[in-house]
Amino acid sequence: MRLRYLIFSTLLISLPAMGITFQDRIETAAWKVDGDQFECRMTQDIPRFGAGEFVRRAGEQTVFRLKTSESWLTQGSATLLAAATPWQPGRGDLSLGAVKIQGGSIPLHTSEAQGRRLLTGLLEGRSPVVRHRVGGNPFEVRVLPAKFDSAYKDFQLCATKLLPVNFDQVRHSLIGFPRGGSDLDTLARDKLDIIMQYLKADPTVNRVIISGYTDNSGDRLDNRQESRLRALSVMEYLKASGFPEEQMEIRFFGEQYPLVANTSKANRARNRRVSLVFSREPVAAPAPEAPVDAPSSEPITAAQSAKPAS
Repeated sequence: MRLRYLIFSTLLISLPAMGITFQDRIETAAWKVDGDQFECRMTQDIPRFGAGEFVRRAGEQTVFRLKTSESWLTQGSATLLAAATPWQPGRGDLSLGAVKIQGGSIPLHTSEAQGRRLLTGLLEGRSPVVRHRVGGNPFEVRVLPAKFDSAYKDFQLCATKLLPVNFDQVRHSLIGFPRGGSDLDTLARDKLDIIMQYLKADPTVNRVIISGYTDNSGDRLDNRQESRLRALSVMEYLKASGFPEEQMEIRFFGEQYPLVANTSKANRARNRRVSLVFSREPVAAPAPEAPVDAPSSEPITAAQSAKPAS
């Protein structure tokens, strides 16, 4: 990789008026679609560079990114284009604004708006292009529209099977009690149903801390009890929906830690809530079974177990 980078640097120094462009050949360019209920990907390999890839995560819209195993791009800002192809005379390039170049194997990641405009451009026969400067010299990465239409149909089909949310969207969730009390309203149950849909698909999420809160109306001890009842309502709903009780922890804080100041009716309604914090905890490996011919240990009696240590 170091030798390749040195050769590339030499080319830039020796050919200052010329740029470097990475792209596939039109006759070999192809798109590959794969994915699951968590993420869909539509990828075109870019020889000697890596790949250009559209990605749609569950609960989000499509973005475009570049993937590379080489340090071709220096950190900074680049220009994103939906570029006209040579066989489209009279068409100009469409600038989609600046994109940030960063280090690592995914140096570029567009916004959802830019990803949507790149898809529209590909349907019109345009090429996603990233223009950058390395050592003061032009540098370009281009993805071709060849065989895009059929791949895009497969990508759209994959997207119909995505979950409604991803883990980042449920990791910290709030369930509101805008009308007071501890009963779950329709909106709260619907939100918990969506969360459970994700949890059933991803069993690696195996812990949740459920914390209840109130506004500052009423007695402090009554508020603490009310926050406990709200947390229990959410816990019971998750339990009834299939989330293991032993993976849940209940906390209740009454009027402590308000989201906003209790200075209006709307603010007090926001503070009447339950928060859920989900996480993935390491699962201990099961203890190895003792050999069949291993000598059995003598049973410990209740009296022995109660004997204080010396």
